[in-house]
Amino acid sequence: MRLAIDTATSRLSVALGNSSTSALHEEVEGARQHAAALLPAIDRLLAQAGMKREAILSVVIADGPGSFTGLRVGAAVAKALVVTNGVEFWTVPSLLTRAMAGAGPGRITVGVSDALRGQCYAGAWLWLPDGIETILPPEARTPAGLRAALPRPDAVVGDLPPATAALLTEWAPYLDLAHHVDARLMLDLVGRPGGARLIDDPLAWEPDYGRPAEAQALWEARHGRALPHPTGGDG
Repeated sequence: MRLAIDTATSRLSVALGNSSTSALHEEVEGARQHAAALLPAIDRLLAQAGMKREAILSVVIADGPGSFTGLRVGAAVAKALVVTNGVEFWTVPSLLTRAMAGAGPGRITVGVSDALRGQCYAGAWLWLPDGIETILPPEARTPAGLRAALPRPDAVVGDLPPATAALLTEWAPYLDLAHHVDARLMLDLVGRPGGARLIDDPLAWEPDYGRPAEAQALWEARHGRALPHPTGGDG
């Protein structure tokens, strides 16, 4: 039994199961709800399954980029569950599950989300019969920068402000997910080459925030000097 958690956007998504087709699932809307809603949502899913937290054998988490606060909440809960129960810890780029909506053999799909400041978080993947190949690692880019960094893909998938989406629609087919995220899809990426990544040292791992938080950017602009950038990773 695996627990999947996605707190990278304003919509909290939690899934419990072994595959997307059979998993229990719950969503909570509102970025400021994540801290209060995550553990109760997990407990409700366990209650539906008639299980206790000890039944969770691995935790899968969307590791960013995305909301700074949301990612921190998800990371704290995931680490606590993994360390307390001594179970496996897997991570999945938050944009990869979005790109899955346009997946198909031999297709290159781009997962995107709004990064504010005229940018979007974007990553691109090639879908192979036996795995997934990263074509463009997730990173904050302008629409023009994304188009320059990548040949025309088969699809762009995610949710962006209309003005930003329009700059990409003329480049490639755009599928608007309208803020939809689904942690159940993450379960299908465990064990798939190029999909979920097994973390050996959960305590040293940090999410990929994509760039400094908005508060840090304002502080740096006000004080005229940079603070350390929280890039995330294994530690």
